[in-house]
Amino acid sequence: QVQLVESGGGLVQAGGSLRLSCAASGRTFSTYAMGWFRQAPGKEREFVASFSWSGSSTYYADFVKGRFTISRDNAKNTVYLQMNSLQPEDTAVYYCAADRLRVRADGTVDYWGQGTQVTVSS
Repeated sequence: QVQLVESGGGLVQAGGSLRLSCAASGRTFSTYAMGWFRQAPGKEREFVASFSWSGSSTYYADFVKGRFTISRDNAKNTVYLQMNSLQPEDTAVYYCAADRLRVRADGTVDYWGQGTQVTVSS
């Protein structure tokens, strides 16, 4: 069983930055594929970024390439999402996800966090 707890969300002006954190429980954190999704009001949850289970590969949605960076610190059982050049359309609840094999873009994963709100004002 893996528990995921996100933090770092908040209110930021357009063009600003935030860093989200996802702290995971469990001794096998380093073997899990990890990722981030988001859900804006009235929209479906969408894939943002992920790590492969080995940590050797990263994947990004086209709309965040060059602005967001996913990273992980296995010693701290934590995965991060550095978000730069934020825009109002990035406003959403951001969710951390973990899977024993692969974080699928369709959201088929083993574990979800509770989400953290990111609001970008214009």
